[in-house]
Amino acid sequence: MPGFVSVIFGILLFSILIFVHELGHFLAAKAFGVQVNEFSMFMGPAIFKKQKGETLYTIRCIPIGGFCAMEGEDQDTDNPRSFQKAAWWKRLIILVAGAAMNFIIGIVFFAIVYIPAERLAVPVITEFSECCIFDGEKGLQVGDEIVSIDGERVYTSSNVSLLFSLNTSGVHDIVVLRDGEKIAFDDLQMGHTCTDEKGNEYTHYGLAWGGSQEGTFVNKVKAVWNTTLDNARLVRLSLQMLLSGKVGLSEMAGPVGIVDMMSEAASTAPSFRDALLNLIYFGGFLAVNLGIMNLLPIPALDGGRVVALVLTTAVEAITRKKIDPKYEGYIHAVGMLLLLALMAIIMFKDIFTIFKG
Repeated sequence: MPGFVSVIFGILLFSILIFVHELGHFLAAKAFGVQVNEFSMFMGPAIFKKQKGETLYTIRCIPIGGFCAMEGEDQDTDNPRSFQKAAWWKRLIILVAGAAMNFIIGIVFFAIVYIPAERLAVPVITEFSECCIFDGEKGLQVGDEIVSIDGERVYTSSNVSLLFSLNTSGVHDIVVLRDGEKIAFDDLQMGHTCTDEKGNEYTHYGLAWGGSQEGTFVNKVKAVWNTTLDNARLVRLSLQMLLSGKVGLSEMAGPVGIVDMMSEAASTAPSFRDALLNLIYFGGFLAVNLGIMNLLPIPALDGGRVVALVLTTAVEAITRKKIDPKYEGYIHAVGMLLLLALMAIIMFKDIFTIFKG
């Protein structure tokens, strides 16, 4: 697939994901009778406007983002249909509806990828190296399906090497499925020193995994769900590595970097069909990530608004006093500025990396 096609696809994909996210807020607000003043796709000056009822529908000129502007979202008004006048549980559903829509579209993307699959990969042990010391009747065996590593579930075959790499000690707790029964092996030494045909030493896990199963409807549904859970967990693992210092901000990617990675994934695919499926899979990954990230308790994000909603509801219930929502609006405004600054830094880093490469 030509690079410019994948770049256009990437831009459209971001637009679709953000549109779907805001659509979730919009549909939930309409369902609960909250007045929506404007529903916009993209940002910047409007190039298209259409008033329908109480809502102004717009398309703006900068193909990034979008918004669902609800009455009284960050300020108190006398309008009985304002966001602040809605019951707290309705506001909670409205806030999380955007992330929910991202999860739904992510599942749809993964389903599209798995629909044509005749066989599905499974993490089954296929062989052991000659220097492996835990193969035997009381150890791991060929045909064992790897269920978890160090307490982390193995959702897909690609998880095995990832989870091994997270524990640098080389000692792992492994649970396998054998003849329908789960068997646990604790403190297995997986880092084995082997010697190749030329006498050179190398470190090896000691086993190989692979295998496949028939792509039945039930197996495809499980694969879609497991892939969704796997991509959701990747957000947690990435944040853990970021906070622990295992990775730095230099390894984070923004929209520019992600589009570049999508272009590379598409260009290396053996056929147009495979390239398209790679891009759609990438779309599912981004959709799930966007849903999770928006629920983080950070001001300006949906998660930050949920935390503020819970706290203000609790304080108002105890003190019997209404808290002016403008103060929460100030906090979210500062959070938005910081997020935009971080996005700008990451974007310029991505651009520099691309041109340097």
